[in-house]
Amino acid sequence: MVGPTRPQFVLFGSSIVQFSYSQQGWGAALAHLYARKADVIVRGYSGWNSRRAVQVLDEIFPKNATEQPSLVIVYFGGNDSLLPHPSGLGQHVPLQEYIENMRKIGTHLKSLSQKTRIIFLSAPPVNEAHLYGDSVLPGQQLRTNESCRIYSEACLELCREMNINAIDLWSVLQKRDDWRDVCFMKDGVHLGAEGSNIVAKEILKVIKEADWEPSLQWRSMPSEYGEDSPFDPIGPDGTTVNVSNSTFLEAMLWD
Repeated sequence: MVGPTRPQFVLFGSSIVQFSYSQQGWGAALAHLYARKADVIVRGYSGWNSRRAVQVLDEIFPKNATEQPSLVIVYFGGNDSLLPHPSGLGQHVPLQEYIENMRKIGTHLKSLSQKTRIIFLSAPPVNEAHLYGDSVLPGQQLRTNESCRIYSEACLELCREMNINAIDLWSVLQKRDDWRDVCFMKDGVHLGAEGSNIVAKEILKVIKEADWEPSLQWRSMPSEYGEDSPFDPIGPDGTTVNVSNSTFLEAMLWD
């Protein structure tokens, strides 16, 4: 571990989390904005569902850790909502079990510390026209947008019950008329640059509007080693310029 110790933002979920650091991914956007302010840590596992996640909660988020996360962003639901495979194997998790698994995740994260904040991301939509998979039998549909909606709404209802901040990805990604064409990679499931951009903005909006003390909004958090220094760049007037919290570009993109 390297120092100084910063607040930790942990992204926990399946492939939409694992791939969030890809080019123009939403995780990368958060890491860029919170540079010198917080460590954005990815705990994403491609192919996982909520059933797999609850098995390792204590390993990923140990209750006896010296430092607990300031924020955990959780995404499970897309794989859970897959239609059952005829073999009985695979990623599908029945709806009621999915709800209870997400409840276990939320309860565990709430128990970590009084300062740990939580955001759940619901299941996003899919572009059914582009879906494919090696395990798909002829004539069989692996995913449907309707099953994503059902699991998304279940996640949101649980968050209301548990007083957990949530983002309705299924709805926000479909606000654009051309969402099927611009929000996904070629597989119709994983987020492309525009989809990630929407997710990042929604996360930043929740953080900005949340009544959290201390605030986790990127503008309000101090920059590490933000003090003036004689080694800062020299401006046109011959004096040094403190660039530790330069936000001009970020303000244009994210405010």
